[in-house]
Amino acid sequence: MTRLGFHASHEQISPGQLLLDVQHAEQAGFDMAMCSDHLVPWSTAQGHSGYTWSWLGAALAKTDLTFGCVSAPGQRYHPAIMAQKIGTLAQMFPGRFWTALGSGEAMNEAVTGDAWPRKEVREQRLDECADIIRRLLQGEEVSHDGTVTVKEARVWDLPDEVPMLIGPAVCAESAARIAKWADGLITVNQDHDSLRKVIDAYRGAGGRGKLSLQIHLSWAPTMAEAERIAHEQWAGNAVGAPLTWDIATVEGFDAAAAHVTLDTIRDAVRISDSLDQHVEWLREYAELGFDDLYLHFVGQDQAPFIDAFGAGALSLAR
Repeated sequence: MTRLGFHASHEQISPGQLLLDVQHAEQAGFDMAMCSDHLVPWSTAQGHSGYTWSWLGAALAKTDLTFGCVSAPGQRYHPAIMAQKIGTLAQMFPGRFWTALGSGEAMNEAVTGDAWPRKEVREQRLDECADIIRRLLQGEEVSHDGTVTVKEARVWDLPDEVPMLIGPAVCAESAARIAKWADGLITVNQDHDSLRKVIDAYRGAGGRGKLSLQIHLSWAPTMAEAERIAHEQWAGNAVGAPLTWDIATVEGFDAAAAHVTLDTIRDAVRISDSLDQHVEWLREYAELGFDDLYLHFVGQDQAPFIDAFGAGALSLAR
């Protein structure tokens, strides 16, 4: 049976409110949760960006949900520090925490003052970091010289089992590349043909584990309100690659978003005032082969969405 999760968007909601939201989501019937890990938001309209790893400790303690986090090792986070963070949460909450290791965006990583590498270097760095983090979580002492440098690193408090290191990918090429180290795949909603190509590339390259999908959606009692929420909150995210990776400031995203139309946003966000329509979309994604669907309502007031979907849409979509 397909599982339905709640996405906690740190860029849009303050940490205290987001903790209340994820508790609300558990009470409403969501099966699990995941969250982002940003230093800055995608737009000034979003206006938040709490520290994910502090929040995760509280969220795991305050709920019984399984949590995942999408995070980028290699620049803002040294892989040894990343391994220590992952290991601590996995040791405290056995079997309830996974991490998706991504190559990052300049908006979060440029704060170090180091150069923002070109795409192929970022991908090489991610592959190196994934190997380093896994080895550290297996109890090895690790030294490494490459796109990152590690000297005699060791994680002293380890979980009984190495937590899953998931691979995020939005295109077939990336899905095939991460298959060599990932314990599962997570991607984002796009057209069905593109999603099939991502799945086929991952499985074709030997990718193992579950398939997960993060679904950006906007629901409101009226279509006009659903469209307003999507355009106000998600235009910065819809500027598209390579700008998504390479714009380094919130102001840069605001400028790019000024040219994003509602039609463009519809390519990235499922917008409807009909719960039945949202249920149908979720069923379509499940039929594509996704095991876990994480619902991200792109508005800032999560309570109406949680209540509306928890009242029936969740059970109908499973």
